[in-house]
Amino acid sequence: MALIVQKYGGTSVGTTERIVSVADKVIQAKMQGNDVVVVVSAMSGETNRLIELASEISAQPAAREMDVLVSTGEQVTIALLTMALNARGCPAISYTGSQVRILTDSMHSKARIKEIDGTRISRDLSSGRVVVVAGFQGMDGNGNITTLGRGGSDTSAVAIAAALKANECQIYTDVDGVYTTDPRVEPRARRLERITFEEMLEMASLGSKVLQIRAVEFAGKYNVPLRVLSSFTEGEGTLITYEEDGVEEARIAGIAFNRDEAKLTVLGVPDHPGAAHQILGPIGEANIEVDMIIQNVGRDGTTDFTFTVHRNDVQRAVEVLNKVANDLGAREVNSDDSIIKLSLVGVGMRSHAGIASNMFEILAKEGINIKMISTSEIKISVVIDEKYLELGVRALHDGFGLEKTA
Repeated sequence: MALIVQKYGGTSVGTTERIVSVADKVIQAKMQGNDVVVVVSAMSGETNRLIELASEISAQPAAREMDVLVSTGEQVTIALLTMALNARGCPAISYTGSQVRILTDSMHSKARIKEIDGTRISRDLSSGRVVVVAGFQGMDGNGNITTLGRGGSDTSAVAIAAALKANECQIYTDVDGVYTTDPRVEPRARRLERITFEEMLEMASLGSKVLQIRAVEFAGKYNVPLRVLSSFTEGEGTLITYEEDGVEEARIAGIAFNRDEAKLTVLGVPDHPGAAHQILGPIGEANIEVDMIIQNVGRDGTTDFTFTVHRNDVQRAVEVLNKVANDLGAREVNSDDSIIKLSLVGVGMRSHAGIASNMFEILAKEGINIKMISTSEIKISVVIDEKYLELGVRALHDGFGLEKTA
């Protein structure tokens, strides 16, 4: 007998009909001899509806009360799913995060899980019940309701699986697995049978929206096998593990891209020790996250300093940099929000030279200019003009042979 934790997202439980379909999937897993814990999100659109209600009452509602409000979305779903299971003769019981005792810190709206008490769940599983738990939420040390941030139900499911030492954590969503790239950009994208935690973490951090980064980090830390499956179609999905298949080959797991980046350049920076800190220190103090960084070779006593930030932070960053440039005696500040970051990801890169040059050659043949480059053991990222997104993704996908076979 295996212990399986299943997680269903908002679109999977978006209507009562879909909740009934989820109940059928849960029962099927139970009938195969498994113990089953189910973690669910709020019904699709419900969290947004609750946030809108709050905005009608207050322009700046207290973070504690917002957590009390938005956590009710999952409470509706767990009750309805448990009703559906019981109505079909499958004994089930529902719990909120605080009833399970998912203990978090006190950072409302973006709390982090500290501990999970699996005693109550284990007792119910032993009595033959399916346990349905509200994702996205927990309780701090003072008994306050907390939430984990958008996509936090994935993290809830993985954390519960880790606490219970589950055999597998299955994430059901509206896609049937992890693909070599976004099928909406490259229709020939191929579903991966398996991918490593390292690769999935890179794909998630570089723009892939299949799984929440924190959930992948948690699964990797506690070695919880993850499987991404579709709520709407049958299939094996994609298994995420530590096992590396065929890494002696120059294997690329996938191509990720991020449309949310912008490039900032400080021109004519005096080339002396501490200049980088004088630029990035105030950016960090403004709580603006920096991604890729390039400093050009010094010339005539000055250099150019370029880095990328999230597009939403561009205006604030420019305001900070204008003051910094003035204090430093730099020439000017330029910004460009018409860029995208395109990345190759694969553990097979570790032992193979030439992948970067192949990537650059493929892009050059398409007339795509590279503005910035960043590398690690398992990824190569480039910044290019946004207008070349689809062309770049398709060219690389074809050039590295990632397309699905007939």
